[in-house]
Amino acid sequence: MDRTDLRILQLLQADGRLSTVELADKVGLSPSPCARRLKRLEDQGTISGYRAILDRNQLALSTTVFVSVRLSHHQEEVVQAFENAMMTMSEVISCHVVSGAFDYLLEVVARDLSDYEGLVRKLRVLPMVHDINSSFAIRTVKDRFPLPLAVEEVKQS
Repeated sequence: MDRTDLRILQLLQADGRLSTVELADKVGLSPSPCARRLKRLEDQGTISGYRAILDRNQLALSTTVFVSVRLSHHQEEVVQAFENAMMTMSEVISCHVVSGAFDYLLEVVARDLSDYEGLVRKLRVLPMVHDINSSFAIRTVKDRFPLPLAVEEVKQS
């Protein structure tokens, strides 16, 4: 991956709606070579997809909760069953295996406390869940920032 690839990635992180022509202009390539680079980055999985970033408040999903979950057992089938359950819960927008006192850290969005209580009930009935700890986000300081690419090597336009 060279500087041009990194610059393409940097620009797309800032604005995923850039056309190939706009992208090519910003990185100093003609559209065809830029399109080939973009296709290669997509094919190799460096770019795994494109999506819109939605405003949670406008969609009445203003409650964000970080939920730590400890499992009662760690056999493969138990872990897989828990992870499968997380994939079906749309309120769980991210699920990470973590080290420390808990096994998983979930990021959950909800309309309000009552809505969140519904998710807690879903978690409690899972037989492998031993403990749940919730931390409510009061205010977001930093969110949706681009990945730290080797920016010192990439010239800004």
